[in-house]
Amino acid sequence: MRARLLPLLIVLMAGVLLALGFPLAVSVAAAQQQRVVVDRIDDTVRFAALAQFVTESSGLDKRRSTLQEQLDRYHDTYGIRAGVYYRDGDAMARAPESWTVPQSGGGREAFREALTGRRSQDPPQVWPWQQGGRLVVASPVVRDGDVVAVVFTDSPTSQLRSRVLRSWLLIAAGECAAMLLAVSAAFRLTGWVLGPVRILDAATHDIATGQMNSRVAAGGGPPELRRLARSFNEMADNVEEVLEQQRAFVADASHQLRNPLAALLLRIELLALELPVGNEEIASVRTEGKRLAQVLDDLLDLALAEHAAADLRLTDIGELAAERVAAWRALADEKGVRLTEHRAAVTAWADPVALSSALDAVIDNALKFTPQGEEVTVSVASNGESSTIVITDGGPGLTDEELARIGDRFWRSGRHQNVKGSGLGLSISRVLLTAGGGSIAYAHHEPHGLRVTVTVPRTSPTA
Repeated sequence: MRARLLPLLIVLMAGVLLALGFPLAVSVAAAQQQRVVVDRIDDTVRFAALAQFVTESSGLDKRRSTLQEQLDRYHDTYGIRAGVYYRDGDAMARAPESWTVPQSGGGREAFREALTGRRSQDPPQVWPWQQGGRLVVASPVVRDGDVVAVVFTDSPTSQLRSRVLRSWLLIAAGECAAMLLAVSAAFRLTGWVLGPVRILDAATHDIATGQMNSRVAAGGGPPELRRLARSFNEMADNVEEVLEQQRAFVADASHQLRNPLAALLLRIELLALELPVGNEEIASVRTEGKRLAQVLDDLLDLALAEHAAADLRLTDIGELAAERVAAWRALADEKGVRLTEHRAAVTAWADPVALSSALDAVIDNALKFTPQGEEVTVSVASNGESSTIVITDGGPGLTDEELARIGDRFWRSGRHQNVKGSGLGLSISRVLLTAGGGSIAYAHHEPHGLRVTVTVPRTSPTA
């Protein structure tokens, strides 16, 4: 969940920072340029004041020389072209000597605007990537209410662009620092919010796999998640209590019914002595009584399996599987089924008794449904952090719908109702394996049959 939530928060924060950063960058560039423009306006006003005296008749040459000297010094010091031009465009004084008023573009427009008695409008914004840009400012020289000349400055923009770029780099550095802080805060925030969710998810998975004692520590996260954790624990307690009552009822009922059933079977046998040999009714009653006894035994085994804790130890899975295959080989030979094994030296953490019982149930099921001449194979292998025991048979197999239900209590395929069994053997196997951290899975076996995979962990649950 963090992998989905964190990128969303990062994108939102990046959008906010960019939405703030772009206007700030534009404002900084405009402020830097405005400062330069104000300086140029002050310079043109000063030169206009000098040019007013040049237009007077007395001392004309000396004042023009003073103005020219000021313009030359200004150009040499700042590298800014400046000049004072009469209305017809002739130069009163200028620096450098060869510079003239532009005949087109923004410079010409500024000159014409100054001739109307107004200072030229602010030049367009100069951006750092605009190489060779210029700032043009023109101010009128007014004497006796008439515009007699125009002071014109043409400034290079390299320093302005450098200052703007440095300001932008500082803004970008600040944005990056803010982004790093925001990502760090988002990471901690998502961890604080989603930590209890991950714990709740793990506890839910544990309970779904049969570990009913799993609970959630309601110590961190937002108040809503802490309340959810407490509600989850209460629900788990109630579910565990109900299941415990159900197990106790099944165990007690199975135990209490076994004695009356045994007495009933004994009376059936005594009654059979009074009837003719081969009586079909008494044989049917005897068969159903034995079937009922088997169901009660399986129910008792299931209740005990769900209640007992697993005794996990490091077990040689290959040797244990070989022992169970050897125990069932006599029955397989009697049915004409080939029971083979592919043994490997593989170890895993398991309860040997529980794993043996689970393998017995699976092998028994495979032998029941495998016809004469077919094969049942038991293979042991290691797969990373787990070990597997795969049992395949050559029986008729199951459909996809039947595969989804196999292992349910009392469920049996409608096509195999005539086969002896209670429908609890594979349920007992699943409970025994789950208690030890293992699992059991079912799949099709080509060209026909069933493939059962028993998985047990290779690492200790306490590691």
